[in-house]
Amino acid sequence: MKISARNVLKGTVKEIIPGAVNSEVVIHTAGGETIVSVITKESVESLGLKVGKEVYAVVKASNVMIAVD
Repeated sequence: MKISARNVLKGTVKEIIPGAVNSEVVIHTAGGETIVSVITKESVESLGLKVGKEVYAVVKASNVMIAVD
């Protein structure tokens, strides 16, 4: 994966809280931090996100995106 963002944190999905349109994805990083990202339910499905999956939190300005290999 190549990406222009400089703030990329590898972590593990700890929880997915589904909503009507969006879902909250809780990520636990190796450094012990917790990051929460709100993404569409469609994105959760298309990325194949599940609890325990390794992901990347990509931080750009005030947005947190999630990337997978």
